[in-house]
Amino acid sequence: MDKKLKIAIIFGGRSGEHEVSLMSAKSVLSALDPEKYDVVQIGITHDGAWVSGENALAVLSGKANDELIPVILPGDPSLPGIYSKEGLKLSEFDVVFPVMHGTYSEDGTMQGLLEMADVAYVGAGVTGAAVGMDKGIFKDVMIANNIPVVESVMALRSEIENDIRAVISKIEGLGYPVFVKPANMGSSVGVSKCDNPSSLSEGLMEAAQFDRRVLIERGINAREIEISVLGNDHPQASVPGEVEPSREFYSYESKYVDGTSGLMIPAPIPAETAETMCEIAIQTYKAIDCAGMARVDFLLDKDNGKFYLNEVNTIPGFTAISMYPKLWDASGLPYPQLIDRLIELALERKADRDRTERRFRSNA
Repeated sequence: MDKKLKIAIIFGGRSGEHEVSLMSAKSVLSALDPEKYDVVQIGITHDGAWVSGENALAVLSGKANDELIPVILPGDPSLPGIYSKEGLKLSEFDVVFPVMHGTYSEDGTMQGLLEMADVAYVGAGVTGAAVGMDKGIFKDVMIANNIPVVESVMALRSEIENDIRAVISKIEGLGYPVFVKPANMGSSVGVSKCDNPSSLSEGLMEAAQFDRRVLIERGINAREIEISVLGNDHPQASVPGEVEPSREFYSYESKYVDGTSGLMIPAPIPAETAETMCEIAIQTYKAIDCAGMARVDFLLDKDNGKFYLNEVNTIPGFTAISMYPKLWDASGLPYPQLIDRLIELALERKADRDRTERRFRSNA
């Protein structure tokens, strides 16, 4: 990168992970080198309104009262940048970094808009983002690639609301305990550990608030091992790390509220297990056509030593306590250089995308 780049940081969003996004964006903004980058802050409110301003993050975080400008990002490549609602062009940029988690951001919807706008952006494309986000479809892809996953059942919100007893009866074939999760959500939002029919009923209703599809997994006595992956066509894996939950499982509160969960880096696991997990992390990354970055999470059964692929986060947390940057720091890539590399990968991916022919010309 020979010139100073303009980076648009997008944060917030219509998601239960809105507040986590604000925390991640704060860390990313603090790590961007002002000698290398000019920054445009774009916030998306809980209601989905796009706003911009020098202190947009502070305003959305409730720490400033500045007046922000309502903006739009057209999906028209002939209109690059962001515009006021009156049509006034406000700024162009070289790369978009969507520091967003959850629905309308990490699930392929934001990526679709950025693809339509034909801009370089950090992270996975539409397919990788969508498959990585949907826990049910993701499991099917893992099974198709012979990657071990924990047994599970999928239930629809309509089934839960109309005949929850039938849903519970189907789930009980897995045995207790089970974990109940919204299919499209992260940061442990809406996740419950259920040990009996009563708690299962409550957990299903809770998860169904956050998505129309709910995943229920067989519970195992597990250690949580996480690996960071970085790259496009030739991804690399970090050293594995282990989460030590301060609560019964790695909940939203233990991640972001009390911050009491511990991280062990590198994870105290056998070298052979670590090597195999890293290989499977890269295999998983390629299987969903991921790009830029992802955190790949495993469950290591304490009782028999087997491990299972749990999930992939294509826009992992970037807070001061997040595992993704910490694993790369432990692997020799500090936070500021990690941000640099992600921006380089975004430009590389865009250059590769630009090589794709968009018109068919018949030789007949």
